[in-house]
Amino acid sequence: MARNPHQYALVDGNNFYVSCERVFNPQLEGRPVVVLSNNDGCAVARSDEAKALGVKMGQPHFQIRDLLKRHAGIALSSNYALYADMSRRMTSVIAHYSPEQEVYSIDESFLRFTGFKHWDLTEHGMRMRRQVRQWTGIPVGVGIGSTKTLAKLANRLAKKHADFKPIGVCNLQDLEPWHQIRYFTEVDVQDVWGVGPRWAAKLRELGIESAQDLKQADPETLHKRFNVMLERTIRELNGIPCIPLQEAPPPKQQIVSSRSFGHLLTDKQDLLEAVSTYAARAAVKLRNEGQAAGSIQVFLSTNNFIPNEPQYHPGMLISFPTPTADTARLIQAARSGLNRIFKPGFRYKKAGVMLLDLMPDTVRQGELFGPATEPRHERRARLLEVADALNGQMGQGTLRFAAEGTRQPWRMRRDNLTSGYTTAWAGLVVARTCPD
Repeated sequence: MARNPHQYALVDGNNFYVSCERVFNPQLEGRPVVVLSNNDGCAVARSDEAKALGVKMGQPHFQIRDLLKRHAGIALSSNYALYADMSRRMTSVIAHYSPEQEVYSIDESFLRFTGFKHWDLTEHGMRMRRQVRQWTGIPVGVGIGSTKTLAKLANRLAKKHADFKPIGVCNLQDLEPWHQIRYFTEVDVQDVWGVGPRWAAKLRELGIESAQDLKQADPETLHKRFNVMLERTIRELNGIPCIPLQEAPPPKQQIVSSRSFGHLLTDKQDLLEAVSTYAARAAVKLRNEGQAAGSIQVFLSTNNFIPNEPQYHPGMLISFPTPTADTARLIQAARSGLNRIFKPGFRYKKAGVMLLDLMPDTVRQGELFGPATEPRHERRARLLEVADALNGQMGQGTLRFAAEGTRQPWRMRRDNLTSGYTTAWAGLVVARTCPD
């Protein structure tokens, strides 16, 4: 069978959050394990054993607590610092297998194989799986196809279909056309990348039930009924690349930093500390992007799910005379905004900040009658650079502004949080010799 000059692979960590926890706690192997969302609310990751018990994605913790207990299962709080670090390690290993890589999400990477015409890509994928597992402990699935959509579909087969699960790799180029038709027919149209449940319902009304049905549909007709994205999906299913590889992510249009509180808050000082912390975190992301913000929005929210409780969801936008990435200026603006929207008598569940009007930090528009640069801008930039470096080495929050507080009673609840095995000295695993 003739091969296309370019092939794509999607490499995806299996039950990624759960796998990260199992790397450092082998006693979790073979047990139902669930990782919970903020404030230990609902399931956001499930082991295969938990899925077999019927635990659904997004199911509230209180509904599955007894089920897990009966089957020796466990629910863990989200350890975001650990997952981010393990993602960095995993993607760095994957990068050894192709110079063209797009980190698509925390647990997924696309690779493009250009100039690999005479390579056995199935064996290449198997070597990648072995090395990722050996170097990081994370099991991955590898799907290979002539477009990103086909690679995504192949990855699903590699992880879920009994014909491919033993090796964890599915290379569509190895399959005869009639075999591809059989496998594509078994994939529900909802599970095709970019379709989703709402479009799937409308497609089923047109008699399109599977990935194979969608592949055979007329792209121009469905473009008129839906949009150009579905047309691209159909062309990609037919081996025509329409979605480019993004080796560098596009600049963000906005940056949001927000969390639900561990309990409802009524004290304004607690809320001021919270929005100060969120503004500081957003500022770090902003500088990492090499951008500056022209405005900041601060918002508050009560809990809509408490009946007969008064509700209040205010927000305020504050613009800067000159765009900034200075943590102090962002904190000052966030606190000013909160002081103006805060009302006593409400119990607040959530707060946050959103940085808007982002632009490259190197091309900031100055004030017509103001100084050419911010006062002490260079000194401040060096100070923030040092603070970012220290926090990167020693852990988030090692060095922070006084406005963020120290007690932080508003922090989200994580009662079952595991150690920072790779992100904090106190969390390092210690190997001890057995006594004679």
